[in-house]
Formats: sequence, structure tokens, C-alpha cells
Amino acid sequence: MTPWTIERLGRRGDGVAVRGDERALAPLTLPGEQIEGEAEGGRIAPPRILTPSADRVKAPCPHYRLCGGCSLMHASDGFVAGWKAQVVQAALAAQGIAAEVGAVHVSPPRSRRRAVLSGRRTKAGALVGFHQRASEVIVDVAECLVVRPAILAALPDLRRLVILGGSRSAELSLVVTETAAGLDVAVRGGKPMTPALLTQLAELAGGAGWARLDWDGETLALRQPAVAFGRARVVPPPGGFLQATAEGEAALLAFVRRTVGGAGRVADLFAGAGTFSLPLAETAEVHAVEGLAAPLAALDAGWRAAPSLRKVTTEVRDLARRPLLADELARFDAVVIDPPRAGAPAQAAALAQSRVPTVAWVSCDPVTFARDARVMLEGGYALDRIEVIDQFRWSPHVELTAAFTQ
Repeated sequence: MTPWTIERLGRRGDGVAVRGDERALAPLTLPGEQIEGEAEGGRIAPPRILTPSADRVKAPCPHYRLCGGCSLMHASDGFVAGWKAQVVQAALAAQGIAAEVGAVHVSPPRSRRRAVLSGRRTKAGALVGFHQRASEVIVDVAECLVVRPAILAALPDLRRLVILGGSRSAELSLVVTETAAGLDVAVRGGKPMTPALLTQLAELAGGAGWARLDWDGETLALRQPAVAFGRARVVPPPGGFLQATAEGEAALLAFVRRTVGGAGRVADLFAGAGTFSLPLAETAEVHAVEGLAAPLAALDAGWRAAPSLRKVTTEVRDLARRPLLADELARFDAVVIDPPRAGAPAQAAALAQSRVPTVAWVSCDPVTFARDARVMLEGGYALDRIEVIDQFRWSPHVELTAAFTQ
């Protein structure tokens, strides 16, 4: 049988296998490798490696063959960093933009402080972990080289939680965040709350030492699960967004600070609970804009309780439908923007028409970033610097920061 050759990796980290006129995706492969396997539905699973790449390493996690939480653990760190930089460059090139990627900041193993786990009650107990690749089946993990030790240690208690409040017919989503006060656990998809379940959950959370447990919007707060944003301490809403690793957040913030420099007035768009707004308020007045009221309320409370910060104002506004326009942007010396995966086409168009001197752009999707970057460049901005921030080690997820000036 003629072997397949892995031509390159696709955006999700699977190898693109070629054999004559045939093409298929092959997980856990690397460019240049020759493999054997039958393609079904456009996928070769599992492939048999005939000629391994020099960049292939032994994956250190015992769950790696099944667990879909990681997909690049079989590749060397150098290869993964280079590949993620290439993903960004390829996305930009598709928009006619030639740019070099500078530093690649990779978070270390066991650094993920926020994890979204899946749970399901079974006849024998409960499963808590991540889905198998291309499957709804949950891999019950006993070890994980990605999450912080406190989250890993909580797995037995999370299984007890699923047994108490889960069902065999529905999957639970468990957002677990490490804070200084203990774990913050937000559960979605559980059984309806009853007095008996409330008592059981409170006993479990207290015994486990969790700071807060939110059950489909009903919150048991034992302690305030605050996180530090510069000098401020913020209690995010249950299950609220937080940068995945402290190391990644530090790299993002350092880039943003270098980009805005000594700006006196800064607009922080898609501000969340204040990841950038509050540290920047140490030296600048900040206007934080976000589509959701809850994270802005947390930001405002953190600002009011923090010492010696400059003025921070907040505005609840759907920037996808009502972007800040050029005349509104005119009062700012710099803009920080951290849109969702869909990007910010409307806001990019408004920025392109403005005269804001500096824009620090944070993106979790190179393709939508490249689309928006082209709009910025057509409006007269220059793309000065790009860096990759790899908070999702061993995954194909790519985040980046970029500086625009005019």
C-alpha cells in the first residue's frame, strides 16, 4: 500500500496527508512524516507512523492518545512555537500583509489557572475531564500537565459534585478558576436546585475549601474569589473570563504597556473585568467599554477599592453593533482592544477613520485579526510589532498581540 505523506499541519493541528490525488486529515502527525492508514470521512485515525519527523517527541501525558485537550504534545517545543508564528504569518499573507512575528511567549506546563472541564454521571460514579478528539465522549483524567496543581487536586471533589448534581443523560460544564482565596467553580447544566441539593453542595464546597460555587446562576460564596489586576483586586462574575495563565497575562500586559507608552487617556475596548484597564490606570485615565454589565461592575468595584489609581470610567456597549466612532475616539491618546474570536470588523473600520496615534490589539484568532488588520492598514495605520502569546500549550490555539501606529 502506498503511504501517505504529511504535507503540513492544518489550523487545528491535524496533519494534512497527501497520497496521489487523495487528501485527508491525520491527527498526531507532523510535516514530512510518512504514514499508513485508511481514510474514513476525510480522516485517518489512528495513523501508523512509518517515518517519524525529527521534531517528534514522546508525549509525557498518559491520556494523550485519547484526550482532545492537547493535540501537539508529540511535537518539540521549538516546532510548536515556530508553527504558531507561521500560522499568524499565513493568515496575514492571505490578506496581502507581509509581517514578521517577533517573540513567542509560551506558558510553562501546569500553568493553566482557568479550565473548562466536562462532567457526566455514570452508573459507576462520574467522569470529569476533556472530550476525546472529534468526539463527545469524555476522557476521565487522573493526570493533566496543563492545569495548575490545585485544579488537578480538585478532580475527586469535582467528581463528587457531578454525582450529586448531574444526570446520566446530560453533560455538565465545569469552569474552574484558581484564585488566591481558593477555587472558583461555575457549573452549568446541573439538576434544578432544591434545599437538599443546596445543603449537599454547600458541604462539599466547604469541605473542599472552594471560594465560590455557582450552580446555574445560584451562588454559594464562602470567600471572595478575587484576582489581582495590577494594584486592584477584582471578583469576576461566576465563570467569567480570565486570561488562561498568569504568565500569558503578564506577557500581554507588558506588550500593551510598551505600546501605549505614556498615553494620558486610554480607551480599553472589550475590557472585560479589567485585565488591562486597571493596571493601565496606574498611569493613565481609562475608559473601559464592554458589552456585558457584570464584568464592568466587577471592574468598577475593583477600581474603587484600589489605592492610588487614576480615574476609570465604564460603559456597557455592544461594540459589534455600536462601535466607538472617530469623533468619540478623538479624545484618547491610545486604544487597547481585545475582541472575541469573531474579531471586531465594525470597530476596526471606525478606528481606521480615527486619528488615535496608537492601538494595542490583542487577538485570539489570527484569521479574524488579519481581516481587521487589513482594514487598519488601509486606513493609514502601520503594523509595527506582532508577538505570539501561547497560553494554551500543546494546543493549536494561537493568540497574538500587535501594535498599530500612525
